[in-house]
Amino acid sequence: MLVLGIETSCDETGIALLDEQRGLLAHAVHSQVDMHRAYGGVVPELASRDHIRRVLPLADGVLADAGRKLADIDAIAVTLGPGLIGALLVGASVAHGLGTALRRPVIGVHHMEGHLLSPLLADPAPAFPFIALLVSGGHTQLLHVAGVGDYRLLGETVDDAAGEAFDKCAQILGLDYPGGPAVSRLADFGTPGAVMLPRPMIHSGDFAFSFSGLKTAVLTAARRIDSTCDQARADLARGFVDAVVDVLAAKSIRALQSSGTRALVVAGGVGANSQLRERLIEATRCIGATVHFPPPQLCTDNGAMIAVAGLARFKRGAIDASGAFTVHPRWTLAEGH
Repeated sequence: MLVLGIETSCDETGIALLDEQRGLLAHAVHSQVDMHRAYGGVVPELASRDHIRRVLPLADGVLADAGRKLADIDAIAVTLGPGLIGALLVGASVAHGLGTALRRPVIGVHHMEGHLLSPLLADPAPAFPFIALLVSGGHTQLLHVAGVGDYRLLGETVDDAAGEAFDKCAQILGLDYPGGPAVSRLADFGTPGAVMLPRPMIHSGDFAFSFSGLKTAVLTAARRIDSTCDQARADLARGFVDAVVDVLAAKSIRALQSSGTRALVVAGGVGANSQLRERLIEATRCIGATVHFPPPQLCTDNGAMIAVAGLARFKRGAIDASGAFTVHPRWTLAEGH
């Protein structure tokens, strides 16, 4: 079975072609980072217009790279939410247009389920059940995953997501958008322990997160340092990254131990953070568990993760044959199932 995946929920246009037997044949992602950098964040109208320009040429390129034609596609998977409504409508319109023209089924996919299942593209892939840490610009969640479509939320952020905190820290330190990679790179030059920041809710006894107060702590600390000193800024970045990583790692390990599962899956854009990866690899090794990440190029939004989730939903019979579609800018993972 050959599935075309389409992702246009925010500021990346992603297209992928997934073969059920052979795996990922080809994929392409166009990032809008350069366009939005001047505004310090995503401008929804500009994002939608850029998706319109990119989605079909990217699809043509992916098909050419895989040596396939549109007629070879058996199903089309597309992100229906959550995300920016205009951006979502672009992908959904293209998917249903192709589905109608080709007489192929269209499978609506929850964006976060795509991230959740993206490590299935890794080698080795995780086996069910596992604990999933979904950590991105808009989400910080821990889930128990018993199987495809069987997700139980253990805890999530009560305010800002970890990715939002990274972006705010970047602004405070005068770094370019997007903030996450920039803060991580600067932190590599920082001295561990030089700046100590709070670890919010690390001892709360549950699996909830909070990063709003950490942002305030970074702002307060930034006012006390010499902003012209590169080392001082690097030390503050290191203090921030270590605080976030400590919280994410502690709660992830606690979730593993309390659930009795032996595998941790990390997905979402922050999952590409090198400090987080190193910490979780060591922490899971110490308790005899394993940690699984998607390939680094598939941590950000992409069509491959949507194709994987779409294939899984197709095999479960989760297909809307009506031909109508509705996008869901606000959509919890529980509502998607």
